Amino acid sequence: MSLDEDTHWLEWVTKQFESIAGEDKEIDLDEFKTALKVKESFFAERFFALFDSDGSNSISLDELLKALNLLIHGSESDKLHFLFQVYDVDGSGSIDPDELRTVLKSCLRESAISLPEEKLDDLTLALFESADKDNSGSITFEELKAELETFPEVMENLTISAANWLKPPDLEQKRRQTPRYLTRAYWHNNSRKLLFLCLYSFLNVLLFIVYMLQHAAGGIWLMLAKGCGICLDLNCTFIVVLMLRRCLTWLRATWVVRVLPLDQNILLHQIVGYAILVFSVAHTMAHVMNFIHLTQVHESYQLWEYVFTTRPGIGWVKGTSSITGVMLQVLICLMVVCSSTFVRRSGHFEVFYWSHLSYIWVWALLIIHCTNFWKWFVAPGIIFLVEKLVGIAVSRMGGLYIIEVNLLPSKVTHLVIKRPPFFQFKPGDYVYINIPVIAKYEWHPFTISSAPEQQDTIWLHIRSMGQWTNRLFEYFRQSDSQALSNKRLTASLRNRRHQTKTQDELFKSLSCNGAVASNEDVAVELTLYRMNGARSTSQKPHMDQTVQAELGDAPSATREISTKLSENHRYCDIKCYVDGPYGTPTRQIFASEHAVLIGAGIGITPFASILQSIMYRYRMRKQNCPNCNYSWCETIKDNEMKLRKVDFIWINRDQKSFEWFVSLLTKLEMDQADEEPEGRFLEMHMYMTSALSKNDMKAIGLQMALDLLAKKEKRDSITGLRTRTQPGRPDWGKVFQKVSEEKKGKVHVFYCGSPALAKVIKAQCEHFGFHFYKENF
Repeated sequence: MSLDEDTHWLEWVTKQFESIAGEDKEIDLDEFKTALKVKESFFAERFFALFDSDGSNSISLDELLKALNLLIHGSESDKLHFLFQVYDVDGSGSIDPDELRTVLKSCLRESAISLPEEKLDDLTLALFESADKDNSGSITFEELKAELETFPEVMENLTISAANWLKPPDLEQKRRQTPRYLTRAYWHNNSRKLLFLCLYSFLNVLLFIVYMLQHAAGGIWLMLAKGCGICLDLNCTFIVVLMLRRCLTWLRATWVVRVLPLDQNILLHQIVGYAILVFSVAHTMAHVMNFIHLTQVHESYQLWEYVFTTRPGIGWVKGTSSITGVMLQVLICLMVVCSSTFVRRSGHFEVFYWSHLSYIWVWALLIIHCTNFWKWFVAPGIIFLVEKLVGIAVSRMGGLYIIEVNLLPSKVTHLVIKRPPFFQFKPGDYVYINIPVIAKYEWHPFTISSAPEQQDTIWLHIRSMGQWTNRLFEYFRQSDSQALSNKRLTASLRNRRHQTKTQDELFKSLSCNGAVASNEDVAVELTLYRMNGARSTSQKPHMDQTVQAELGDAPSATREISTKLSENHRYCDIKCYVDGPYGTPTRQIFASEHAVLIGAGIGITPFASILQSIMYRYRMRKQNCPNCNYSWCETIKDNEMKLRKVDFIWINRDQKSFEWFVSLLTKLEMDQADEEPEGRFLEMHMYMTSALSKNDMKAIGLQMALDLLAKKEKRDSITGLRTRTQPGRPDWGKVFQKVSEEKKGKVHVFYCGSPALAKVIKAQCEHFGFHFYKENF
């Protein structure tokens, strides 16, 4: 932070102090927590003790500002000394293992990371043994300083002012930036969309002007009504075209995708919807004003007769234009309001779903209301009807059944559906699913999370965010409880037999490079430790040295196998219907040279399918030595896959969310060759946003310990993967700068997650000249 920002922060601290301190102008420990918004009691107590220089159990404003000024303007040694004092709980001048363990335990709580006691001991010993150079049984200031110097990023963060250590979250300053819509990069990267919108706007303006001039004799209000009317004909027809999902999926495989913004069909659908609302309101108001004018000139009918009756005889179907116009206006307004982001994202998707079905009545009323609308509508309407009939036929063909269910953390339901022979899809495609036992008439879209090469089953991962998804999760949760209570022995026997089969399949796939992950892999939870710290005591099956080497010393792949098939897993035979598949922007991935896949939370689902498919094709190029376990990858030209590098970035808020796909990611890590001609083909980057970042003093010790233990065990303590989980949020500037420097070819960034983060990533892509594709979900 700059000097001005530090000064501003100190002013804020002063105001906070004055607003909280009593008449004695001093604050106690509880008031100190409130003032600086420090949540964890350990760090609050340590900071308070260090700031309370006179030991009076209260801090004056002078004491607080003196300590903070020293940290802000002090040297690197001053800041290191302050850090050492925080860790030296008893003030003995050295840090013993128990003190370090207490600090790390508080760090874990502050970062919302849950590890069992034995893992905390491992972290403590890893850091302590590395720092205690003279094996004296304690860490001195010089030893801590020497240890910190082996972590350049930590030393770099220590030079950041103390405002970054203790500042409240709401102090973040918004940096002034040039509006991205005015940059050259934005116009270059969005050229197809912007050109199409220009043509769309030009066509609306042209039609509006032509029809206004044609009805100039009727007065200004009739001219305005007719101009808006013809634009409504165009837009109410065009919105049908944007709903032709099967046609759009087919067009994605043709050259048209390079000319038209097919990936923006959802955005265009929204734009056209708002245009219909604006034109319909203007059209209605213009007609009302014209009716008022007619009542004043002719006095044949009253205003209410013009608007609510058929007496004036306006319209080509028995004078019903006014009545149908009022009905249309009400329906259009209702559809727009119920399709707002607030309604869809607030757990009321059903409101959006059922209100949007009003489009059938809108089209019917438009045909009655407007003389020429049927001429615009007939061609796309027939295609739309054919699509619907095909969808109904396809969804009813064959028997689709949910055969397996896993209830995952954060209320995610993993469905395994028996795949019909005729069902063909591409990685990243989505389907509409109907489950009659949940809701007989509701269809909901979800991305397929399994690979096309997985022949027997289809995976769907569904997070509970609305009424339907919550009912789905609760249905299987309650079914599990009943099954466990009513038929405990039967379920136990069935799960044990399936467990044995799963173990055999797992170790077979590890020792020989088998096909892509199958549904059995989900029954294996490869997390190092469960949240409750429990470990399975089942006997480990026999493994050869190759498998043991691949698994490492961590117990994740062996000790946790028998713990998964429990109350959260069941087999079933539930009827369902699937309509699809439908294409998404991710179909472009195999035409990329360097692909960056970014998933936020459950946004990983399309990339689970894509990663499995990529690694299946990658195995076709992977070679293994027949005499040893060494593997390498040959560079083979492939017309279907031009990929030279894949970076996968997964951002989760909490630790438990990584369990959704940790077994799949572990398998992908194991599938990589030991040597590759152009460097590592697949690199994974995991981020946990609830964990304190490395520039937070409260997290420095924990992150150092996690790094040391990960190097020792070759396994991340949080997820069990070889990839180290990074704390906080990605620095997108640094991430994309590194991608740009690798020079693996044209970079295509594929994102699935929250719209807010999409804007940030898209802006960075425009800055670096990367192609950006967003999955809508």
